[in-house]
Amino acid sequence: MLTRILSGAEDELLREERRILAKLRSALVRFDAAPEQQQALERSIEQLDELFLLVIVGEFNSGKSAFINALVGSKVAEEGVTPTTAQINVLQYGDTLDRRVREANLHVITAPAEILREIHIVDTPGTNAIIREHEAITAEFVPRSDLVLFVTSADRPFTETERAFLEQVRGWGKKVVIVINKVDILEGEQQIEEIRTFVADNARTLLGFSPEIFPVSSRLALRAKQGDPSAWAASRFEALERYIQETLDSPGRVRLKLLNPLGVGVALTDRHAAAVRDRAALLKDDFATLDEVERQVAMYQADLMRDFEFRIADIDRILLEMEKRGHEFFDDNMRIGRVMDLLNRSRMQQGFEQHVVADAPQQIERKVGELVDWLVDADLRQWQDVTKHLAERRRQYQDRIVGDDSGRFHYDRTRLIDSVGRESQKVIDSFDRRKEARELADGARNAVAAAAAVGAGALGLGAIVTVAATTAAADVTGIIMASVLAALGFFILPAKREKAKEEMRRKVGGVRARLSDALHAQFEQEIRKSGERIRESIAPYSRFIRAEGEKLRTTEQELREIGAELASLRARIDKRAA
Repeated sequence: MLTRILSGAEDELLREERRILAKLRSALVRFDAAPEQQQALERSIEQLDELFLLVIVGEFNSGKSAFINALVGSKVAEEGVTPTTAQINVLQYGDTLDRRVREANLHVITAPAEILREIHIVDTPGTNAIIREHEAITAEFVPRSDLVLFVTSADRPFTETERAFLEQVRGWGKKVVIVINKVDILEGEQQIEEIRTFVADNARTLLGFSPEIFPVSSRLALRAKQGDPSAWAASRFEALERYIQETLDSPGRVRLKLLNPLGVGVALTDRHAAAVRDRAALLKDDFATLDEVERQVAMYQADLMRDFEFRIADIDRILLEMEKRGHEFFDDNMRIGRVMDLLNRSRMQQGFEQHVVADAPQQIERKVGELVDWLVDADLRQWQDVTKHLAERRRQYQDRIVGDDSGRFHYDRTRLIDSVGRESQKVIDSFDRRKEARELADGARNAVAAAAAVGAGALGLGAIVTVAATTAAADVTGIIMASVLAALGFFILPAKREKAKEEMRRKVGGVRARLSDALHAQFEQEIRKSGERIRESIAPYSRFIRAEGEKLRTTEQELREIGAELASLRARIDKRAA
């Protein structure tokens, strides 16, 4: 356990690091970070309880196993011209040389080597191994490392697979030392320096910093340790071992032990802060989509209401013209010269219906039918516009790659957009224009019937208007008859005629008001229901986007705080080591 060799102040730093990394782990869980990234952080936290891990990586033909044997001083790792390491080998101290299988891809090798008393050496599969899962094993193990020794061969320095693998190592913020092996095959110091300069330039470009580089001959170093001291100087191994010893003395080892998980934490914090920004940018477009749909629906409803007022005015004009004909009817008939006609009530009522009511009910029914068709067509067009807008949003999203996160967020979001799009399309595909028009017309008819206080039954809208108008006609002709029976004088009849006109105005005005109110109520309800149906259809998508937006704001703030805490802790560790 690391705590066995820590001072009180170092133990406090360790506890603080655990707290911050645990906080980051919780944030990654809430953010639905990729499982492998959560596991990498988990391994780094576990690393704080382990001995120092020195991880050896490189291509299988770089002499990696020979290098490990030279480092330990005995042949503990198998060497060959083909990939011989098909699993992770962890070298630990033991009284005898032994190998045991801990897991399917993890073997533990013990050896009586002093370097292994406080340090574990990890031998990994080659980065260019034929079996690709070997590379995956290595890549998963790197986040646990405290120091990475990257072995490249002098005859093939810095290959493409080595470049690709080093980019992964860089992503975890690890301390990297590069070993150029097999320098004994080169011709002199000048050639060694050329290879060293080539590796240094490429490493600096790739890693963003200049790592320590050691040209060595593992073959000569092992020969020297096994009884041929004349080979030691030519192996150039002393400088590397001195560096490892100085780096891994107790204070240096503790500093690296604390800083390496911190590096993983920083890398994950930065990576997911960038992912949060990418998601936020994507959600910004989603919010814009929702706002645009809402604007469309609101504008659609406002346009419908404005157009409806123009169309309902046509119906009102029909009734006003009927009222005008009524006034003319009274002027023509309520005269002394038409007294015999005035005494015939049925004739007066029939004449009133023919000349005053006339075809007004049929005109109204036709106008209401046009109103129904107009609203049904507008409703369908609005659904088509929303569906088109969502389809375009789905296409735009498919063309974008957001960060390296393809987890639950993207799955849920894609599923919801697809679901909303399908539901919208389903509405359009199943849109029965006749059925929609019939239901809307029936609603208008029933509303007018209720306003006119008559039973709709099988009556059409025009028939209902006729009933209302005929009732008015009966009331008005009743006034006419009462006027005739009351007095036939020259002074009485004109007054009664004006009273009849006023009654006509009141009765027709009542029909106009009831019809207008009924149609307004019915069509406003249909317009409102249309908008509500569209809003309801996108509600799951809308709820998801708004919930994710709030979640991202919280996560962004939390990652910002974690980043600041990690930076502060790193400064404290560096200050103590200075």
